[in-house]
Amino acid sequence: MNKPLCALIAVLAATGGCNTESQIYRDQPLVAKVEAGMTKDQVEQIGGKPLSITDRTVEPGTCFDYKLTQAGNQQPYSVSFDGRGQVDHKAFMTCAEWSRVQRKAREYSPSTGGMGGGY
Repeated sequence: MNKPLCALIAVLAATGGCNTESQIYRDQPLVAKVEAGMTKDQVEQIGGKPLSITDRTVEPGTCFDYKLTQAGNQQPYSVSFDGRGQVDHKAFMTCAEWSRVQRKAREYSPSTGGMGGGY
């Protein structure tokens, strides 16, 4: 496994809290039906128009922000697309939060000595 990917996994594991959200919102269509490799159109057919669409800042691609609602509670949820327009990540966080996680993972990368760069 490459080192930047390992660092990203470590950062994601440290963010915690996802198990609770996944249990509460697991039946929401975006959570239950969206899978890696789906297109933007497929995601919009499942979840409707996103609240916002942003260009990714760390890796080429775009990101859709949604707000899930369950029993009066609201939770941010994002679906991220690679440069080919296919889902490569979904999470209980905003696109901006996902971008920060990616940026920190890249900065932390052992291959760069923790000083950023290296790509």
